[in-house]
Amino acid sequence: MSLVEELRAVVKGEVDDTPAALEKSSRDASLFKVIPEVVVRPMDAEDVCAVVRLVSEKKRVPKTRISVTVRAAGTDMSGGPLNDSIILDTTAHLNALVEMGESDAIVEPGMYFRDFDRETKKKDRELPSYTASREQNTVGGMVANDSGGEKNLKYGKTARYVQGLEAVLSDGYVHTLKKLEGAELKQKLVEQGFEGDLYRRISALVSTPAYAAVIEQHKPKVEKNSSGYALWDIGDGVHSLNLARLMVGAQGTLGIITKIHFSLVRPKPYSSMVVLFVNKLSQLGELVPEVLHYTPDSFESYDDHTFSIAMRYLPELATQMKAGIFSLGLQFLPELWMALTGGIPKLVLLVEFRGDTQEEALEKAQKLAAEVGRGKSHVSIRVAKDESAARKYWAVRRESFNLLRKKIRGKRTAPFIDDFVVPPAVLPEFLPKLEAVLAQYTLVYTVAGHVGDGNFHIIPLVDPLDKTVRRTIDELSHKVYDLVVSYHGSISGEHNDGLIRTPYVGKMFGPAMLALFLEVKKIFDPHNIFNPGKKVGSTFSDALAKLDLPPLS
Repeated sequence: MSLVEELRAVVKGEVDDTPAALEKSSRDASLFKVIPEVVVRPMDAEDVCAVVRLVSEKKRVPKTRISVTVRAAGTDMSGGPLNDSIILDTTAHLNALVEMGESDAIVEPGMYFRDFDRETKKKDRELPSYTASREQNTVGGMVANDSGGEKNLKYGKTARYVQGLEAVLSDGYVHTLKKLEGAELKQKLVEQGFEGDLYRRISALVSTPAYAAVIEQHKPKVEKNSSGYALWDIGDGVHSLNLARLMVGAQGTLGIITKIHFSLVRPKPYSSMVVLFVNKLSQLGELVPEVLHYTPDSFESYDDHTFSIAMRYLPELATQMKAGIFSLGLQFLPELWMALTGGIPKLVLLVEFRGDTQEEALEKAQKLAAEVGRGKSHVSIRVAKDESAARKYWAVRRESFNLLRKKIRGKRTAPFIDDFVVPPAVLPEFLPKLEAVLAQYTLVYTVAGHVGDGNFHIIPLVDPLDKTVRRTIDELSHKVYDLVVSYHGSISGEHNDGLIRTPYVGKMFGPAMLALFLEVKKIFDPHNIFNPGKKVGSTFSDALAKLDLPPLS
């Protein structure tokens, strides 16, 4: 019996090996293409269990190449959901809102965030870690990557809101994972069976003094990180242990999540924004700490290339905003006039304040605008008094990557240095060095990101037919990540490791910490059945081989 026939015999959902299904699942928003053998759309957690048991059984035969990778909306920029074996598509059926409380919700991973957000807003609540791709991504993808977005500065990333989850682990059964403390943890550590053994081994790993010292020494020094396994954030293994936190950001390499329990927040209903048009990047070192002193809710940025592309594709931007092109053009007239008379600003900074009243939000914004703008000849400032006035700026920030992907003819977005983080305090020293590295290559690129926590998204545009692109990716990745690590930064703030950054995890964390990550993978997934080659266990040569680009000339 073929693999497809075996899968059809054990699952209720669709088992699809048509060329169209395989092609669709062979790509995400990254540079990679990996054609799977089959796509399974599980009806429920029982189907997931059946697939995992089948894969585990077949994997016991030496040298058998079979594995399973979860896929949701395909918005991942790292190659995380790509695999040449079995793809589990959760969006078709595993997408229900299971339970909605006053300040929490239980949801299946394949539910689109836009649908989840619509339901939570009925309770005047939200999951604030939503991404720029909020209209396309699922909640499961957010958990798998420990995603974040424009509200990170105040509210943190997705991990903060995961109270617990259910996941199918390598034994082929569903397990409930959450933070355990005190007597509950002690009881779990003496429990017989797979789950008790799992807790004992992870507890021993993080509580052994030598290993605990390695974890403490090498934990990220920045506010945001999605690289590696979050061993520094799961408890000491003696007084508390949270295996759900270990699953968040693991990109499906430790098990397959089937339910997520989120806590939710009540959003402040009113907002005002200060927009700073910066003509010299060197001024960021002074501006960023000044702005942070006012504790904004969001502190975002985009560069001159992003602004130019947005103006070039104003009709598409108007469609995304559900606004008329004439109306949107009028809204951008001040910015267009500024560009014509003084040139396009090098960087646009968006500083948002929220409040329980419009007056409260506006007062905060006006205070910052009045005080930060003093004596800065290379900075222009505008205040968008309410959410309506700020929509155009948010549209540019949120839609820039989609415009790049879909509209630039003859070029392709190349996310490979797209998510690094450095401490904001080092930006005056770091950014000129980064510019010098980028200047060594004839690249057109856009810069956007979360400047408030030092997280930048640099997206080069490349000619997909250029046979030198692979070499550029190889060389530039090493140079940029070497620079990031030298400033105690992270190679990924929210997009995760995937195919593109897994080879650099050891560079960031060092060999001792990498050895602990490998041990975590071995404990959870001894036969390497879950999304192999992500987080640990792959080289840059492996990644290069999967690039959807021409071979080196």
